[in-house]
Order: sequence, then structure tokens, then C-alpha cells
Amino acid sequence: MSDKLASQSKAEPVVIAKPGAIENRQVTIDGQLLQVAVRHGDGSGLPLLLFNGIGANWELAKPFLEALTRTTAIVFDVPGVGGSPRPLLPYRPSKLARLAAGLVGALGYAEVDAAGVSWGGGIAQQFAHQYPKLCRRLVLAATAPGVTMVPASPSVLWKMATPRRYTDKDYMNRIAADIYGGAFRYDPSLIGRHADAMQGAHNLGYLYQLLAVAGWTSLPWLWSLPQPTLVLMGSDDPLVPPINGHILAGLIPNAELRMIDDGHLFMVTRPAETAAIIEAFLTDENRRVRPSSLLSRATDHLRNFIPTSGGRHKP
Repeated sequence: MSDKLASQSKAEPVVIAKPGAIENRQVTIDGQLLQVAVRHGDGSGLPLLLFNGIGANWELAKPFLEALTRTTAIVFDVPGVGGSPRPLLPYRPSKLARLAAGLVGALGYAEVDAAGVSWGGGIAQQFAHQYPKLCRRLVLAATAPGVTMVPASPSVLWKMATPRRYTDKDYMNRIAADIYGGAFRYDPSLIGRHADAMQGAHNLGYLYQLLAVAGWTSLPWLWSLPQPTLVLMGSDDPLVPPINGHILAGLIPNAELRMIDDGHLFMVTRPAETAAIIEAFLTDENRRVRPSSLLSRATDHLRNFIPTSGGRHKP
């Protein structure tokens, strides 16, 4: 991170708080006001910088934050969402990565682990690529390599085209099972709790998020990511089909793929399970980058989709 960027960042010093406490603050980075939440850990490891999904305010990540047992976690509302005011002009993932790097420095950290959920997974990939010395490990949840992803069905994509689900709870109740899958299909109470936590994106803020990733892809440089990476995918995810996780894990040199028996929002519906998996990955000191052949890794993961002699796919 450049000295210039650091000089443009304003934040109060990190407050020593009881582990598990969640602190809200506003931080100005490069002229942009950000609403930031810090879940305080026990100080034993690097903080986890979390990039949220499209239209999602930080409160939607609260079940996951509360399920962490030792990790300090940082999550912020992107400009135009929740408590972060909308900028005058649209932005690209590189701009959000730069704001995130400035935030890390403003909070007093020299290195972090990074995680991204869905839309935020693209920003996390960009952050890891753009600031490799700042990002030690990477967690990608329910996400894809951008515009080159294997897409959801048109009916699901159409429901995601506007932020209406953030402002109309009746609409959210009607479509949640179709777009999120998993536990949302059989537990209606999840929909209400999720909707209650939404403060969501303004219409133009949501549009800015869509424009940010329009035409963006990580495919040309995934092979160069140096971070050990954990890829988590929901087995019943209508929005980001699981094959996208196989693509990510096949192209990132030192990546592990784990499937969660749930839908797109498994970090919300299975927070304790997800937090345990992520913390185990982040604290595995024996995990090291192992250079490997791009072609061999892609071939190994694609074998999962080759039909066996009985006509069924391998598990």
C-alpha cells in the first residue's frame, strides 16, 4: 500500500475490546466514508477481511461474525450500500480493492486474510491479486471467476437484476427459495430473519455494484495467485452453480474445494459449521503454497464431471 494512500486514510486507533464484541465505526479512506464493523478476536492470528455479497450491508454477515471463536474480522459496507454513502461515479473492483487496502492500513494492520462471498468473492480475488503482500490467505465462498462463470438460470438472474428483495419483504418471501436454495427451501423462518437484517443497497448503489463487475473476470490471472485458498460452495446453489467452485479450485495453484450441503447463503444458514471450517483453514500453519501445473490441476478437477461406466458422475 502506498504512502499516499495511507496519508489519505482516516480512522481512530483499533479499540481493545472483549473477544466476540462487534464494534461499529465510520472510516474515511481516500475521501470515501465507509461504514465498518470489527468483530474482535483473541489477538492470536491475522484479522479476516470479509467482502460481502451484492446489496448486502454488514449486518447480514452478523451470524457468521458471531460464530467465529478466535478470529478478528473486518467487514465494511461498499459505497452505496448500508451505511456507506454512494460515490458520485461508478467504480471498478480495482477501486474497491484499493479502498480495502487503505482500510486495512488505517486500522493498523500490515497483513490480513481475505474472504469474499458471492459478488464479494470477485472483489476478494481482485484484492488478493492486486495486493499479494497484504493478503496471506484467501477464502472464496459461493462465488465464481466473474463474467466467465457458468451462469445461473435466466429466471434466477432476472430475480437478481434489481434490489427489490431488499426493500419488499413480500417479494423476498416469494423468491428466496428460488434464488438461495438450500435451507431456504424448507425453513420459511430463515427468510424473515434474513429480511429483518437487510438495510440494503440504494437503487443506484446496487446498479454501481452490477456495473463494477460488468465484463470483469479473474480467469487470466487465477493461476498467478500466491495465496493458499479455500473454496467453499453450496451443493444446492441456484445462483452460483457448484461447477464454478471446481473452476476456481482447478485454476488457483494451491486451492482446496469444500462442498457445503446447503444453498447459496450457507454462511448465514450454517454459520457455526462455516466458521469452524474457515478458522481451521486460517490457523493451519502447515499449509504452504505448492507450485503445480495449471493443466494438471484443471484436469484433476474436471475428472469429477466425467461419467463413469454406469452413466453416473463421480462424487
